[in-house]
Amino acid sequence: MASFLSAPPSLSSRTPLFSLFKPIPSFSVATSRSRRLVLTASARALQALIFDCDGVILESEHLHRQAYNDAFAYFNVRCPSSPSPAPLDWTPEFYDELQNLIGGGKPKMRWYFKEHGWPTSTISDSVPESDEDRANLVDILQDWKTERYKEIIRSGTVEPRPGVLRLMDEAKASGRKLAVCSAATKSSVVLCLENLIGLERFQGLDCFLAGDDVKEKKPDPMIYVTAAKKLGVSEKDCLVVEDSVIGLQAATGAGMSCVISYTSSTASQDFTAAAAIYPDLSNVRLADLEALLGDVVAAK
Repeated sequence: MASFLSAPPSLSSRTPLFSLFKPIPSFSVATSRSRRLVLTASARALQALIFDCDGVILESEHLHRQAYNDAFAYFNVRCPSSPSPAPLDWTPEFYDELQNLIGGGKPKMRWYFKEHGWPTSTISDSVPESDEDRANLVDILQDWKTERYKEIIRSGTVEPRPGVLRLMDEAKASGRKLAVCSAATKSSVVLCLENLIGLERFQGLDCFLAGDDVKEKKPDPMIYVTAAKKLGVSEKDCLVVEDSVIGLQAATGAGMSCVISYTSSTASQDFTAAAAIYPDLSNVRLADLEALLGDVVAAK
């Protein structure tokens, strides 16, 4: 792969991103629900546990960024706003902001190229002008990026985040329904799950949805609304595990409670709407999650 020599231009002032990120204090299991609690007339009962994939089952942001940059280098993607002749290269700081603002790979690239100019590349002889040519560019880049990401996952160097497998096993053993809902492309999610949670757990899922399965990406709640229907349970009896504010918005927008297992790139986001906030799931038991949907819920 070509070496990456330049950083992308700074985000356009037309689309301020930092306003989405509010500093939050350090959280622990003991302090994550320090907000005032109130009794509710209709208690919730945990019937389904739903996991996001990227950021929850595996810490994947840096792997996706590497795959995007490899794609940009392979096709010599150059945006007109870049001061460097080198191919486009998304820095870790920039990608943290971008992936926490926009869900899905194709929407990320469409947003970036709209803000910074549609690029030249070896995919076509000229800058794409028509909607069809632009869609073709994004499709080819995304397909190549996905295959590169699969190579990284197959390398055997990636492991699931702490506590994920144990919590999945606890849920299945207790008779709860188990699902995975990811905004990523289905082929890449399937590969991740088969390699990280194992074929037996993957095939034992009661529901599996990827970005290909719904028309709208997170933060739209469609993927979680669809999951509840497929699981045959009420949204209020589902609990979602997410890592970002985009996923949190999607879950709560569907009427589900959501806990956050944040990563280093999402830790500073505003998770006020979450039922609980954890650095990872290593000390979280199924009983802890059941209690969140018991007799008390966080006051709005």
